[in-house]
Amino acid sequence: MNFGLTQEQEMIVSTVRSFVENEIYPHEKLVEDTREVPREIAEEIKRKTIELGFYACNFPESVGGAGLSHVEFALVERELGRGSMALNHFFGRPQNILMACKGEQIDRYLKPAVRGERMDALAMTEPDAGSDIRGMKTTARRDGGDWVLNGTKHFISGAEHADFVIVFVATGEEEAGGLTKKKITTFLVDRGTPGFTIREGYKSVSHRGYKNMILEFDNCRLPDTQVLGEVDGGFAVMNEWLYATRITVATMSVGRARRVFDIMLDYAASRKQFGQPIGKFQGVGFQLSDSITEIDAADWLTLAAAWRLDQGMSANREIASAKVYATEMLARVTDRAIQVHGGMGLMDDLPLERFWRDARVERIWDGTSEIQRHIIARDLLRPLGA
Repeated sequence: MNFGLTQEQEMIVSTVRSFVENEIYPHEKLVEDTREVPREIAEEIKRKTIELGFYACNFPESVGGAGLSHVEFALVERELGRGSMALNHFFGRPQNILMACKGEQIDRYLKPAVRGERMDALAMTEPDAGSDIRGMKTTARRDGGDWVLNGTKHFISGAEHADFVIVFVATGEEEAGGLTKKKITTFLVDRGTPGFTIREGYKSVSHRGYKNMILEFDNCRLPDTQVLGEVDGGFAVMNEWLYATRITVATMSVGRARRVFDIMLDYAASRKQFGQPIGKFQGVGFQLSDSITEIDAADWLTLAAAWRLDQGMSANREIASAKVYATEMLARVTDRAIQVHGGMGLMDDLPLERFWRDARVERIWDGTSEIQRHIIARDLLRPLGA
């Protein structure tokens, strides 16, 4: 087994890390204080990412992307995880689900998104339906030759910048296993479509500046050409393309944990008490040891899951394991870093209190830790008929 990175992969890591340190770090305090990303900064980050050749690097070369493997893209996301989510959004990784575009959708949505000409957002979560996708209440019904959408989505990241939204809605019901379940269809909805409103969402303590928006559909009329995939085929589209979002959360958690650890390690080596660096005290040294061990474990767990995807192997359980372990590891590491710094760790003179707050949401979005554990247990029990 070769656990080392290739020369090309090392270059990817070095390039993206340098970009984050030079183009993202300098603007983080401004975004944290104002909860906004100035338009000129957003456009500059996007432009430089395109020039670097990394915009839409999660897409194949056949549609204009960089064609990175799952492992290589995980390395990109890991390095981006070191920086502000609000700013890294403009590094540009459109939703892979756009690969399901067909016919005129390719030139209208897929290719412009890959080129950075149009930005997308994914809309699934509702006030009464988070992980329970079948419980969504936003509906689309036939009217003449069109579809009419009604309902509300919330916690929609990136919608304030989106030119169009990829939205999942209920389009009927079916009987399965003695239960009535909703059929789900995916639609492409352009900003400005009559009956479609994007408005400000809630103020989160995590990832300030990376806003969540509320989407409202009030008799929003769409033609059949706006259906992504097949009618009632939303789950098929979801299962084929949305698995990667959990790897993204895991890899970014690893990257952020490494940045936190670097700050903690430097402080432990330079801060002196009782005539010696505090890192030499067992109480601090053990926290350093536990942190780096857990970070490395999360890193390899995540890369192993991405590797399985590159080999065409099933990776649902492995992705869930990576997501739950990496996000919970990040919480532990950020908490230790604050403890090592003492009172100063909670002051906004240092970024640690921000990382501590930001870490909390990672165990919730893209499937809570409880959902990940359910996926893992289900995968283990099914082969045994349980």
